[in-house]
Amino acid sequence: MATQVQQDLTGKIALITGAAAGIGRDIAETYAKAGAIVGIADINFEGAQETVDIITKAGGKALAINMDVRSEDAVNSGVKQLIDTFGGIDILVSNAGIQLINPINKMTFDNWKNLLATHLDGGFLTTKAAVEHMYKDNKGGTIIYIGSIHAHDASLFKAPYITAKHGLLGLCRAVAKEGAPHNVRSHMISPGFVRTAMVNEQIPLQAAEKGISEESVVNDILLANTLNKEFTTIEDVSQTALFLAAFPSNVFTGQSINASHGWCMR
Repeated sequence: MATQVQQDLTGKIALITGAAAGIGRDIAETYAKAGAIVGIADINFEGAQETVDIITKAGGKALAINMDVRSEDAVNSGVKQLIDTFGGIDILVSNAGIQLINPINKMTFDNWKNLLATHLDGGFLTTKAAVEHMYKDNKGGTIIYIGSIHAHDASLFKAPYITAKHGLLGLCRAVAKEGAPHNVRSHMISPGFVRTAMVNEQIPLQAAEKGISEESVVNDILLANTLNKEFTTIEDVSQTALFLAAFPSNVFTGQSINASHGWCMR
């Protein structure tokens, strides 16, 4: 039978971290529209509840989960809450992340550790909690890491972020190998720059650090390596996340899907 692309997540239970806003929220809404039940996990519980309200008003089903992905207790408690409420977990989207713009010689060790903890500890802890359920009876599942083109390339003044995204790609590949016997697959989505609040905030910071205009930051730095001077959109990422979660075979496991307008072709 030929493989057929699907967009149906009916009956699937998904946990999305960092879903109070931005890319995480859009993935949550996209999954809910496709029929999934969605756990909205975020350290910003008020924002998580706002995402739930948007989904439920549209006829979907969702649960707000107060989760600091840097805390093992918070992650384990949140995953348990989702499973106890809805009966399982089929999809994990590890999306929670922060950004820091600073040259290495001006960066504090505390800031370095906090960023790595959010991305890498968060990725590990949520993965560990999810696969403990997915591995049972080889039930299986899908794990998606929201990475960045910086998992493959580098930019100025983002050393911890670049390090974290490289590390997440390594985790994705490790999970693909370890999870395969249990029918667990893993993917990374690596976007170029997306006009989220996190990216908008760094434009004036980069302009000040480099002594250039904000327009120059956008055209000569953020979009310099794209082929058509376009930002990746939130919808580009959420639709890719839907494609991967709904795809009927494991053919893309362990792969980074670069959504970057030609930046860093692989």
